[in-house]
Amino acid sequence: MIENITVLVDNDSWILPYAKDLVDELNKLDKNATLAQHHDAVNAGDVCFFLGCTKIAAPSLLSKNKFNLVVHESALPQGKGFAPIAWQILEGQNEIPVCLIEACDDVDAGDIWLTDTITLNGTELACEWRELQGLISIKLAVRFVNEFGSLVPKKQTGQVSFYPRRRASDSELDVSKTLAELIPLLRTVDNEDYPAFFEHEGCKYKLEISKYE
Repeated sequence: MIENITVLVDNDSWILPYAKDLVDELNKLDKNATLAQHHDAVNAGDVCFFLGCTKIAAPSLLSKNKFNLVVHESALPQGKGFAPIAWQILEGQNEIPVCLIEACDDVDAGDIWLTDTITLNGTELACEWRELQGLISIKLAVRFVNEFGSLVPKKQTGQVSFYPRRRASDSELDVSKTLAELIPLLRTVDNEDYPAFFEHEGCKYKLEISKYE
């Protein structure tokens, strides 16, 4: 029986509103769910859901709960690491696998409890596919709580690969490419935190993108 739940999210993460919605959904199920925005605020209990957290959790943190679960958007063990949706968009993929896995000492190496898929149409900008990412995180967490008694985790098997952390420099546009060739990269940029940019004749330009309403 799952009763006491913590949803842990970084204080400044884009996924914070979805973490709050998850807490609300879990409390509607008569669970004792709380939101934690730093590690010290995690309560001892049954489950801790890690949303948008990019650092490996210390053993002392993991020991507070029976289950520590992370949502990762790739077909694990392929695509471990950082920003898996952005990297897969750059690879031309529209079917993005999503796994709910056990947090452990090794990066994205825990057992897989649940899987699902984000289906893109190829036009979504970052704000749009992030919304899908947030919603499916809520869906998988609620499923885990509701179906826990019948779930059996599976070990990861197959070829392992890693995605590196994306940095501001990864948003640079190659001016020798056509606009059509640049669309995948433009779908991954954030106009505020890591905007698209290019350099031309000694000047650096920022290029913002949004859908025309």
